[in-house]
Amino acid sequence: MNNEQRIAEQLDHLGHEIVFLTDSARSLRELRDDVAPRVNEAVKILIAELAKIESDFQLEDVLDLVKNLMRNIRNLTWSVDQLKNLIDFLRTIEPLLKSSVPQAIHFLDGLEQKGIFRIGAAMLGAMQKIAEMYSPEDIEQIAESMVHLAGIVRKLTAPEPLELLSRLADVPARVDLSQARAVGPFGMIFALRDPQVKQGMGIVLELTKGLALARGEEPAAGQAATTFEPDTEEAPQD
Repeated sequence: MNNEQRIAEQLDHLGHEIVFLTDSARSLRELRDDVAPRVNEAVKILIAELAKIESDFQLEDVLDLVKNLMRNIRNLTWSVDQLKNLIDFLRTIEPLLKSSVPQAIHFLDGLEQKGIFRIGAAMLGAMQKIAEMYSPEDIEQIAESMVHLAGIVRKLTAPEPLELLSRLADVPARVDLSQARAVGPFGMIFALRDPQVKQGMGIVLELTKGLALARGEEPAAGQAATTFEPDTEEAPQD
């Protein structure tokens, strides 16, 4: 290969390089022409936004922010670690939440259907009315009285008082007041011929003896208790 051929090859190679550089320059010029308007618009918007905060923004604030960030690197690292732990915890309980939340919604819906929330709202309304009518001192006194009433109710829950109250509750249903008539002293004497009247009088006398305890005094030690036995013999019929 002589020198002329080498020179021709080099010139041809340089021609290709020049064409490549020309194409690159053309592409860059086209890119600049396309990007330049967008950059100008962005710069104008940025200048307008910065003009809004010009009075509130100071370069010293940025420096203080950088200093605080550098001083609190450990705190920021700890916060990121805690956030990671929180995310891991949420990922762990996510299956449990998916199963428990529908159950909780179903449970609350059941309470709503049973009227529990309406009852609670009514109770709150009643408490509000009580608070409007009575002072805290009155409520405190009522609460103390309720304690005593609870003790009385506790005594009534014994088997004997409950049985007695149950039997007394059946009395109105068995009594026909339409048959009641005025009775004088002699009528009472004749009424004692009825065995049921005799038994009733015996019950009244026993209850009357019990009413003596309402005075808060116990019977004397030497005083014998008198028991009224019902007369089981039927009076002769006229």
